[in-house]
Amino acid sequence: YETLPREEIEQLQLERLQAVLNRVYRNVGFYRRLFDEAGISPEEITSLDDLGRIPFTDRETLRVNQPYGMFALPLREVVRLQTTSGTTGEPIVVGYSNNDVEHWTELMARSLYAAGVSKEDVVQIAFDYGLFTGALGFHYGAERIGATVIPCSRLSPEKQVELMRNYKTTALACTPSFALQIAETVERSGVAPAELSLRVGIFGAEPWPESVREKIEDTLHITAIDCYGLSEVIGPGVSVECERKNGLHIFEDHFIAEVIDPSTGERLPDGQMGELVLTTITKEAFPLIRYRTGDLTSLDRSPCPCGRMTVRMSRVMERTDNMVVVRGVNIFPSQIERILAEIQGEKPRFEMVLLKSEGVPEGIEVHVEMSSGMFVDEVRKLMELEERMREVLEGELGIPVQVKLVEPRSIHA
Repeated sequence: YETLPREEIEQLQLERLQAVLNRVYRNVGFYRRLFDEAGISPEEITSLDDLGRIPFTDRETLRVNQPYGMFALPLREVVRLQTTSGTTGEPIVVGYSNNDVEHWTELMARSLYAAGVSKEDVVQIAFDYGLFTGALGFHYGAERIGATVIPCSRLSPEKQVELMRNYKTTALACTPSFALQIAETVERSGVAPAELSLRVGIFGAEPWPESVREKIEDTLHITAIDCYGLSEVIGPGVSVECERKNGLHIFEDHFIAEVIDPSTGERLPDGQMGELVLTTITKEAFPLIRYRTGDLTSLDRSPCPCGRMTVRMSRVMERTDNMVVVRGVNIFPSQIERILAEIQGEKPRFEMVLLKSEGVPEGIEVHVEMSSGMFVDEVRKLMELEERMREVLEGELGIPVQVKLVEPRSIHA
């Protein structure tokens, strides 16, 4: 599927979309009401563009229909129950049919293969095994490829490194933050990367900037690959980077991806950053139509040098939960962090305060912690730095900005 011409990929998507729309209309009360209230029927969706006529599904919808109100199959045909991690609120129960588990296994096998994993590898899985989907998806995919699997959740970084060395682990799957802990443990303990057989890491379940990737790669001497997914959609296995690392290939034979303006809900053109919306077109037990993920990304349909023709999404670095709207402009903490880092030459510690007039946001005030070196500078130099930060932030964000330098360690997370 991944190397099919775009026209064939989109034709397959349309056929599967029409089938799932008819199924959810018959079997899921929420979607039947949604269609009826919108005045449309599944038969009217005759193109991928028509998908935009259907209202969105969001996390609140899933919450109020817990535990089984969104299931499209009777419970006797659901073979697995898992939940979301709960990091963005109350965990959501997700059901899987036998076919859903089979598709998930296939998607994770394809994800690992794209990352360069083969049956010759020893895969150490340090995600948590449990209600959260992370570990099991990697486990199923690695076994499908024929790789040797070491399930080792809940072990300390020190124990993980010991296992890597003793069992000649070649591939590591875990969160990027835990991979960073493992890298720091290797660095601290004096273990030379040459003593390890590790060559690739597949990481996900949280945003991780390029600086973290570089640290992991440089310390462990591996290639670090980003893998994306959501438990409510399927788990890991929605998209993955290939070894070119120029965006995450979305598995379009199972998902339709859109990017929208998070404020207006309008579709955005390729290349423009917005909220990712996913439609599952093969899920049987828990299908989702136009699900707002809350994750910010952009889409790229240009061919990838790896040969895959599927659309790619940029790496997710921010969520809509963190967004504030000031004078119609979407403002994200990551934008401010990037600008301040360029000015200071290091990652800043800061906080953002909304400036309101009669309850309406009119601008922002950014409090930036001074480094120890800045703290001893003359008042004039500090005022000049504040002014420079203000000018650059206002210029890039397009809203009124005030900047205040504050003492070291005065901002608490």
